[in-house]
Amino acid sequence: MKAIHDPTGALATGLAAIRQQYQVPDGFPPEVLAAAERAAAKAPGPEHEDRTGEPFVTLDPASSTDLDQAFHIEAVGNDLILHYAIADVAWFVADGDPVDAEAWKRGETLYLPDGKAGLYPPALAERAASLLPDGPRPAVVFTVRLGADGEPRLESARRALIRSRAKLAYDSVRLDQLPADFARFADRMNAAEAARGAARVDPPEQEVEALGSGRYALSFRPLLPSERANATLSLAANLAIAAALQKAGTGLFRVMAGPTAAAMARLRSTAAGLGLDWPEHVDLKTLERSLDQRNPNHAAFMLAVRRAGGGAGYAPWIPGVTPWHEAIAATYAHATAPLRRLADRYVIRATLAVAGGKPVEPEVEAAFERLPAVMAKAEALSGQIERAVIDLAETVMLQGREGEIFRACVTDTDGDSARVQLLDLPVVARARVAGAAPGQRVDLSLTGIDSKQRRLQFAPAS
Repeated sequence: MKAIHDPTGALATGLAAIRQQYQVPDGFPPEVLAAAERAAAKAPGPEHEDRTGEPFVTLDPASSTDLDQAFHIEAVGNDLILHYAIADVAWFVADGDPVDAEAWKRGETLYLPDGKAGLYPPALAERAASLLPDGPRPAVVFTVRLGADGEPRLESARRALIRSRAKLAYDSVRLDQLPADFARFADRMNAAEAARGAARVDPPEQEVEALGSGRYALSFRPLLPSERANATLSLAANLAIAAALQKAGTGLFRVMAGPTAAAMARLRSTAAGLGLDWPEHVDLKTLERSLDQRNPNHAAFMLAVRRAGGGAGYAPWIPGVTPWHEAIAATYAHATAPLRRLADRYVIRATLAVAGGKPVEPEVEAAFERLPAVMAKAEALSGQIERAVIDLAETVMLQGREGEIFRACVTDTDGDSARVQLLDLPVVARARVAGAAPGQRVDLSLTGIDSKQRRLQFAPAS
């Protein structure tokens, strides 16, 4: 992590400009806030069975207050049973009410280092619907059975009243605070992923983090072990739900195609340039599973793989078509983050119906047709904002260092335009480097900075 020296307040000014440029919502309209307060006062109904005696806990970033998921795990014979409680947003938000209409405009929560623009007002997202450990909360509990084969199966989906025992944090959680079979569950899921040829490999994220008192830092952040293990719980639930919905002939699925032949050829060249050993008989997914986030060349290749794919999207159920997510190597859905993603609320409603032997509501089926476009627009906006924030932080970090020489590694090229990663700072930029090849080390001179346009200019050092 590299703290950003910003005596002129350029970062704060730039963040305000980004919010204005991308029209990031500043709060909620009064009628939406009023509707959210009314919804937050809604008491759980008889359909919420009392499960407050079960040992649910949450595991998230320490600063999170919009908690979507709580869980506990039990062993039954050789099977592991995941009880996965998800915020019951649909209990609070009715079709067509002001909160619902505003959520359809937003699609997902937008995150910036100086604050987020939530999908739902704080009265719901950070209080009444959030699975905080300060009292009973309505939830939808998915019961997922994980056998020795590592294949998760949905056993039930029911509304319930739960009480979280603890708000655990990725960076401080201890093993004795987690369910006894937490690690075994993650190991079993990871082994099953490898067996089916999945490659859910996440490169270290380039991110801007708030340090408090108006201070920020820029870093490449690999996922923590607790974070990676926790992700297997959502993966198991989402796989089980996707299989149940596909079998029932309904649903909204997360889909992603693999790299094209041309993209694979470029990746082969990139791997060679970065010094990775990639024998011809080894497929990409096998190689990905051998990569280490902490190795700069491996991390650079992981980022190149992410750029080589066409990106993930959403698709409704279509008769005769098997929805497929290439990186996960399975049919997959999103159902475990309804406080942050609009689509999840409708997938949960469909799952409740299917698991209960009831027809899916027409309003939910209609939403599945509309959601792919809405979610694609929201994800594109989120990606643009994230990149703009990082570009801004990079310009502020390097302010006053024009003329300095920086060591860099070329990660990929487009003609004479090379994407480079600085070796001593968490900065990714572009530079004109004639004849550059992936993996090549170059010395670059910082020739210009434009904080307003969030641009760095590098040229090969003479």
